[in-house]
Amino acid sequence: HAGRAASPPFFASNNQKSGSGMQKTLFSKHFITIAAIILLSITILGAVLLAFASQYFKQDRYRLLEHNAQQAAELTYADFRSNLYQGVTPAVVLPRYTILADAIEADIYLANTDGKLLLFVSGSHSDYNEVDIPKNIISEACAAGEYQEVGKVGGLYSQNHYTVGIPVKTESGVPAAVIFASASAGTLTVFLKEILKMFIISSLAVLILAFAAVYFITADLVRPLRKMVAATQSFSKGDFTVRVPVESYDEIGQLAISFNNMATSLATTEVARRSFTANVSHELRTPMTTIAGFIDGILDGTIPPEKRDDYLKIVSEEIKRLSRLVRSMLNIARIEAGELELRPDLFDVNDTVIRTVFTFEQPLEAKNIEVRGLDGGKVMVEADPDLIHQVVYNLIENAVKFCNEGGFIDVNYSEDDSYTSVGIRNTGDGIPKDEIPHIFDRFYKADKSRSRDKGGAGLGLHIVRSIVNLHGGDIIVRSVEGEYCEFVFTIPKPHKSKKN
Repeated sequence: HAGRAASPPFFASNNQKSGSGMQKTLFSKHFITIAAIILLSITILGAVLLAFASQYFKQDRYRLLEHNAQQAAELTYADFRSNLYQGVTPAVVLPRYTILADAIEADIYLANTDGKLLLFVSGSHSDYNEVDIPKNIISEACAAGEYQEVGKVGGLYSQNHYTVGIPVKTESGVPAAVIFASASAGTLTVFLKEILKMFIISSLAVLILAFAAVYFITADLVRPLRKMVAATQSFSKGDFTVRVPVESYDEIGQLAISFNNMATSLATTEVARRSFTANVSHELRTPMTTIAGFIDGILDGTIPPEKRDDYLKIVSEEIKRLSRLVRSMLNIARIEAGELELRPDLFDVNDTVIRTVFTFEQPLEAKNIEVRGLDGGKVMVEADPDLIHQVVYNLIENAVKFCNEGGFIDVNYSEDDSYTSVGIRNTGDGIPKDEIPHIFDRFYKADKSRSRDKGGAGLGLHIVRSIVNLHGGDIIVRSVEGEYCEFVFTIPKPHKSKKN
């Protein structure tokens, strides 16, 4: 039956692909394993059932034979005593033997202490030989007060019989004869065959139901996995729109949810990759085109000698811009690949801010920008000084670039039990609300900043967030359009054990 369950339509043919491959492997393994366990369990159950049934039948048969043999012995003793222990009257005891023998389909017979058969009543209709019963059987029955065996009673029967013997004693307790009750052992075989037949019929019904249940349960279990396989094939072709239906919230359902989340992440990554490629191509193409054009103009004489220095300065600036862009992309790649190692040290972050502000002295004076909050004293943090300097530099650079003329830049610090916060605010146009969620994306530039920031590549804030996250901190932006913009980043405080 299990062999038939493994044939079509349960399993797909060899020329089917992927989804059926899942069916031919996981489905068949699970189905065959469960089916084998069910078959083995039923086989063991049947063996145990037959063993217990056989033992129960034997005990019941012995108990019944012993009960009737005891009654026959009492009847024999009563007649024996009425004859003054000189013998028994066949006409009296034989009818009673017959009633007892027919009631249990057994033979009841009387033998003297020498083993000679005196009386015999057949209730089992078994063939028997008129032979003497072996003296060892008589002796054992007389000595123990009872005798039991499964055998041929010393050749009395040609087939095995269950036999119980009870001694009949005189008034003084001396054994005078032994009454036997024997039933064919073949009844056990008949009994076990009937039990086995009923067990097989019921087992077949249970197997059909169990195999059907296992088949549908296994198919239901494998179905979402086959859908995941189909989805992965779509992913390999670049289609990340496929999703697996979530039909439950068990382990398979959780796997489907995680799979869909992974698909969403892959789709986002793919969009970011394409956007990254396009932006990199654009950012590299623009300065390279400018450099190539000016160099060609100098070489072919289009640019007069007196203006070459001016154009060479432009070329130099474009080369520096390319260098910054490449360096920024390399830093991003190292951070995302986990190759950028932190070298934490205890330092004054306010001193880092002050030194960074001094590097922007010329643009600050040119736009008449006031810088506030640098006189707050030491603010000690434990972080990578070089990386935090890059964070501060990028934020100060943005603040100077987008601060209005005559405005101010304010630096503020705050601390709690877990973090040290550094805020850098500048007055100016601010950032529109709909652009705030995107300002940390790679190559993103707000529309207002494009005309004012021709040299930016839109990587500065992305690098800032990556470095801050690498330290275990976070960065937020607050902005009111037309008034100000503020970036606040946090640095986790070291554990006490590190401080010590």
